[in-house]
Amino acid sequence: MKMIVSGLNSIGGAVMHAVEEMGRISLLFLSILFWMVRPPLKVRNIFKQMEFVGVKSIFVVVLTGTFTGMVMTLQGYHGFRLFSAESLVGSTVALSMTRELGPVLTSLMVTARAGSAMAAELGTMRVTEQIDALSVMAANPIKHLIVPRVIASVLMLPLLTVIANFVGIAGSYFVGVDLLDINRGDFVSNIYKMLELNDIYSGLVKAAFFGLVLSVVGCYKGFNTTGGAEGVGRATTQAVVISSITILVSDYFLTAIMF
Repeated sequence: MKMIVSGLNSIGGAVMHAVEEMGRISLLFLSILFWMVRPPLKVRNIFKQMEFVGVKSIFVVVLTGTFTGMVMTLQGYHGFRLFSAESLVGSTVALSMTRELGPVLTSLMVTARAGSAMAAELGTMRVTEQIDALSVMAANPIKHLIVPRVIASVLMLPLLTVIANFVGIAGSYFVGVDLLDINRGDFVSNIYKMLELNDIYSGLVKAAFFGLVLSVVGCYKGFNTTGGAEGVGRATTQAVVISSITILVSDYFLTAIMF
């Protein structure tokens, strides 16, 4: 009986902790919205974060997108060849990249690179009392530290997704046409026939939402870090895990709504 009660207490405590975390993140998000619309807008800080989140993530996004398109083409070719429909490989890869894999993989890569860095930077500032120093100087930490990161992430994730989509389709074209000898005209024409603007727009909307998720979660974990250097590492790990899970779960619901 005691084991059952102890187990229920543990489950209840975990649920209560999760609810509290969701409440704190929601309050932080409302604070971000409040300070985002209040002048002055820190344009210089926003561009600095756009460079960090976007420009410095281009290489990993290009690498991920290219090889994703190439691998999908290899796998799809052998399946479609059973039905003599090899020319549909390109359109299938294009739809998969623009709707799902482009925004999701881009967001996961940026979460691993930039989201973790946000948590680590803010966590270090918290444990070294730099955030407290900003408050003492009457400078709101949310406006100066978090708002630029959130805006930059929301703006740059769709642009990175466009790059991932392009290189993914280009990689698919290279493997399909140049290596597997799929007819060039059929490969391209099927992409034009099956790919619609709504497929691209829906992927960009997803990417913007994922950028919001990874930046808010990363900033929240870093902003509320405790426990010194060990706490910074723990906050960074939790930020990446929570952001990645949230991106994958929310992708399902966004897909259900959009399609």
